[in-house]
Amino acid sequence: MTAPATLAIYAGAALAEIAGCFAVWAWMRQGASALWLVPGILSLAVFAWLLTLAPSDFAGRAYAAYGGVYIAASLGWLWLVEKQRPDAWEMTGAAICVLGAAIILFAPRAA
Repeated sequence: MTAPATLAIYAGAALAEIAGCFAVWAWMRQGASALWLVPGILSLAVFAWLLTLAPSDFAGRAYAAYGGVYIAASLGWLWLVEKQRPDAWEMTGAAICVLGAAIILFAPRAA
């Protein structure tokens, strides 16, 4: 699988997870209707399914690499949806995490 395809899987998974978790957040913390849980649960199911498509022979490696993408996507959500611009420290931390994710996922493995 190519790096762009892998990134697309992880980006889709991150969006689905963040949206699902936000639905629960909105219900529990912002007084939104319990009906928000329906798309939230569906979104979390899509998230789990997308991670099964990650090109890794081991779930732990796929999840570890996904973690870096999730952190960056969470800051994107913070900025685009919640209208709170990430500061330089958050952006630097996210860049380090994405680099770590790339190393975990794309490093050559001994046979």
